[in-house]
Amino acid sequence: MHLGSKGRYAIIAVIDIAQNGRNGAVPLSDVSERQDVSVSYLEQLFALLRRAGVVTSARGPGGGYRLAHSPEELTIWRIVQAVGVAAGPEGPETPSVRGGPLVEGLWRNLDRHMTDYLNSVTVADVLAGRTGASWREDQLSPDASMV
Repeated sequence: MHLGSKGRYAIIAVIDIAQNGRNGAVPLSDVSERQDVSVSYLEQLFALLRRAGVVTSARGPGGGYRLAHSPEELTIWRIVQAVGVAAGPEGPETPSVRGGPLVEGLWRNLDRHMTDYLNSVTVADVLAGRTGASWREDQLSPDASMV
């Protein structure tokens, strides 16, 4: 899995919406200003996020975006999947990487660990700062300990 700028900006923008949308919808122009990301780029990301059911939108005065689910229910993995930058365990294979069959299992297990981690962290966890050294390995799926 490769988490490039598209996935990173989607995560940052959704966290911004969660943090600043407690009293209503958040305009993308506000997110743009706070995060120093162009409105047109955010519009592209939020079209994908809306189609995937991560956010909802409202037009007109007081319009903008809100989370479609509570921060406790929304995982970082769902955000990443919504913008199409990663495939799940049942999705397309990771592109070939130099090293051939000798390291194929290594890459597959790394992808699984990354997926398990992103699927275990919610927007609420990020808002509460529960993503760094305090994150526990026992939150991984039972078979993820096999590397």
